[in-house]
Amino acid sequence: MEEQIIEILKDETKGQTIDEINKKLQYKSVKGINELQTVLDQMTTEGILHKSKKREYILMSNTKTLKCGYIRINRSGNGFVEVENGPDIFVRSENLNGAINNDFVEVDYSTHNNEAYVIKILKRDLSNLVGEMVSIKNKLVFKPDDDKLNIIVKLTKDSLNQVVEGHKVLVQIIKEIGKRQYLGKIAKIIGHKNDPGVDIITIALRHGIEVEFSEEVIKELENIPNVVSENEKVGRKDLTNKMIFTIDGDDTKDIDDAISIKKNNDNYILGVHIADVSHYVKMGSSLYDSAFKRGTSSYLADTVIPMIPHQLSNGICSLNPDVERLTISCVMTINKNGKVIDYDIFPSVIKSRKQMTYKNVNKILEEDIVPEGYEAYVSDLKLMAELAKILRAEKVSRGYIDFGLDEAKIIQDENGKAINVVKRERGVGENLIEDFMIAANETIATHISNMDLPFIYRVHDVPNSEKIEDFKNLIKQMGYQIHTDLNKITPLTMQKVLNELRDKKEFNILSDMLLRSMKKAIYSPNNIGHFGLALTNYTHFTSPIRRFPDLTVHRLLRTYLFENRIDMETINYNAKYLVDVATNSSETEVAATEAERDVLDMKMAEYMESHIGEEYDGIISGVTNFGMFVELDNLVEGLVHISSLDGYFEYIPEILSLVSENKRYRIGDEVRVVVTSASKESSTIDFELVGDQYGDKK
Repeated sequence: MEEQIIEILKDETKGQTIDEINKKLQYKSVKGINELQTVLDQMTTEGILHKSKKREYILMSNTKTLKCGYIRINRSGNGFVEVENGPDIFVRSENLNGAINNDFVEVDYSTHNNEAYVIKILKRDLSNLVGEMVSIKNKLVFKPDDDKLNIIVKLTKDSLNQVVEGHKVLVQIIKEIGKRQYLGKIAKIIGHKNDPGVDIITIALRHGIEVEFSEEVIKELENIPNVVSENEKVGRKDLTNKMIFTIDGDDTKDIDDAISIKKNNDNYILGVHIADVSHYVKMGSSLYDSAFKRGTSSYLADTVIPMIPHQLSNGICSLNPDVERLTISCVMTINKNGKVIDYDIFPSVIKSRKQMTYKNVNKILEEDIVPEGYEAYVSDLKLMAELAKILRAEKVSRGYIDFGLDEAKIIQDENGKAINVVKRERGVGENLIEDFMIAANETIATHISNMDLPFIYRVHDVPNSEKIEDFKNLIKQMGYQIHTDLNKITPLTMQKVLNELRDKKEFNILSDMLLRSMKKAIYSPNNIGHFGLALTNYTHFTSPIRRFPDLTVHRLLRTYLFENRIDMETINYNAKYLVDVATNSSETEVAATEAERDVLDMKMAEYMESHIGEEYDGIISGVTNFGMFVELDNLVEGLVHISSLDGYFEYIPEILSLVSENKRYRIGDEVRVVVTSASKESSTIDFELVGDQYGDKK
């Protein structure tokens, strides 16, 4: 029905009542009209439709000054609404109309005066309300961790029986009892705020990530074997005598991919062997339902919250060395130009020869130093590096976009306290595995796409031309001329833009800004291709231990290829079911990513608490109306508040600069700062500029 409503309203610039819409749909029964009203209300809540005071409906995309998005409130009390197509919309605190942080809102804005007003709160989610029990006037009260919420939560008396000051708790809202006031009860005591690991678990729960498995899931683990039986090998190709091994990080325990290689004349035979998690996590089981709900494993600093229990993820499903494991193999024949000219996809059983680490592999491939125990694998590793170089060149030639962004890694002590922040290293070994996994993912997706069967794809849409134009104008304002023609946006043009900027000192910031101007990759049963990888067909097949879409791909491969079940009942079921899988997987991925970002911010602030008063060189990474963000060499970012600057500065959004009568601070400027404050509790770091020698003289 939703598609029909959109079709009816797509050319309408004036609102239509439910009666006017129903004249075209022609529902006669009360049940049909009630269903129409329910769908209209749902589409309004989702921000697809705008509903006027006269109860008239119009497509949000057909309005001139209305937008929807999630609002993020900053420390000054103002908000920014994140809209899907276009820049964030600034909303002053006095125009919030009762909106709180993370509300999904409808705003009315005018591009002429940059004023925006929240006219409707469409969705408010307080289901994952986490906070701390604090003592105020000798009375225990609940204080939400998100101080931007600006709400009061009163707890039921029985909730207070087992909590003490300093406890972190998860609260369930019972009802609204007044303006910004709610009645709630404690659903879970997470632990004391000073207990190791509680800080990270608190953030996970805030994002709706389940940290414990249900009794039903634990019960099902009793039936999971510890070793592969002879019966389980029936119908599988035995690869246990092949030279197969794994390459992962030093501390990786959930190993889901192994590789093998040989050369046949000018062609390379690359084997990518992936843990067959779908053999153990079957549809209809509690294990499966739990994996669906979680959607992904969450990697939060050194804490892993797994999608499936450790008995599986670190045990029978993990491709540990010297033990037999069930796998699904994708063996590809790749020519000297990096093209897959033949392949085979089949169920298999392997026995990994060695659990290698990126650090040791990089010693071999980058320094020609062979660590002890790696002697027998040197020739295979060098052949793999040879193939990876060919694959990467082929990727680049078709338009693969390498943003080259650094990632921060938190180093913690035995008590979970952040003691250092470093850039995550990425060498030949890491790139090699990435290239091999991309090749396997593309091969799997292409095969099923050619069969024209329901499938789940990893898709990345073409960037919005307006955002790319905004980026181009910003670069121009910063004094850089881009010679690449952006009238036609293709992966190759984006690649050329990045290459033009790669030698600039602020490349990381510019690259991040370009990335933000592009759409996010998502999961979808509708294959529109992957813009960032410049691929027509792409999926996620290589990480079924930690991603539900990969687990789903394995199930579909078994259904379509190994069991040959391609009857209409199976096709129709998957066509419908995969819509839910794609939606849920995309949403849980966002939740895990946001939790990872919040943990990173919190741990960076914790680390900087021990460095107050110290000076650092940095680069301006962002400019707002309330100040500017400065990024240090180790990727720690802090705020220089506008009130700390010498003189009166005005924010000029068109050039992302703070400007005074005789000075300008803009993105990319190098500055020296001193750490004035840092708070793990609020995940904030504050800097002040050192001296007056920085910034452009006007």
